[in-house]
Amino acid sequence: MRRVGTSSATVAAAISVLLWSSAFVVIRFAGRELAPGPLALARLLVASVALGAVVAVRRERLPRGRALLAAVAAGLLWFGLYNVALNAAERRIDAGTSALLVNTAPVFVALLAGFALREGLPARLLIGCVVSFAGVGLIAAGVSRHGATSIWGAVLCIVAAVAYAVAMVVQKPALREYSALAVTWVACLVATVACLPFGVELVGEVGRARASDVLWSVYLGVGPSAIGFVAWAFALARTDAGRLGVTTYLVPPLSVLLGWIALGETPPLLALPGGCLCLLGVAVARGLSARALIGLRTRAAAPVRAGRNTGPRS
Repeated sequence: MRRVGTSSATVAAAISVLLWSSAFVVIRFAGRELAPGPLALARLLVASVALGAVVAVRRERLPRGRALLAAVAAGLLWFGLYNVALNAAERRIDAGTSALLVNTAPVFVALLAGFALREGLPARLLIGCVVSFAGVGLIAAGVSRHGATSIWGAVLCIVAAVAYAVAMVVQKPALREYSALAVTWVACLVATVACLPFGVELVGEVGRARASDVLWSVYLGVGPSAIGFVAWAFALARTDAGRLGVTTYLVPPLSVLLGWIALGETPPLLALPGGCLCLLGVAVARGLSARALIGLRTRAAAPVRAGRNTGPRS
């Protein structure tokens, strides 16, 4: 039974990683026809419906009080600002470079957890930050050769990473009382409402866009947002969170590979060693404490039973 559970968890984790990797490429593709705001709204609408169906079937208990406020804040930052910033960034730089920059988020999570949650700032965390930021500097130098537009794309990726990291820290208290599925659905729903001002623009762009672009935006909501989250939660419930969290390191290289295959894109020359430094810094920072730094991202996807989080995100 243990082998069966481990095998199914491995398959589920692989599905999540592949879907999350593909999201960077699909955003790049669909973003050619749909503006950042409308694309985010389309994805959120689909994800809200899909996750809401799962919440209804499982009869999840919804957040209240302070937990609800935490979910609202996380929704505005994680699903709202993160998605719009990333969509805007990928209009300026390639999918692979975007994935490399956004995946510096765990370093920001570690720093914020050290300050806000008083988890400390050990030497290895600081070393990891220096290494990762050196990698960001290399990537910035690489994209700068493509002009100011590319530089702004890199800046927007960092904005997305910081928004995601803050959301992970903010929503942590809510995950102590309610399931990650319920918290995530509420957050997604809040972001959908916040993005409704893009609705008129979305209707107009959908009317002019190709059917394939519309279908790709639906894929973003169903695939990376809904199926990816549920698959990750399934895997996390059946395997060690520390080992599972390491698999997210596969997202950037897979995004680079998929971007090359699907779009014929290759990151700037300096982006590749810079990306390696970013991931190395994340590995160093995360290696200092399995509980504190294995990832609030994995914690965000952990199911909750009897009011307690069974796991150690975005």
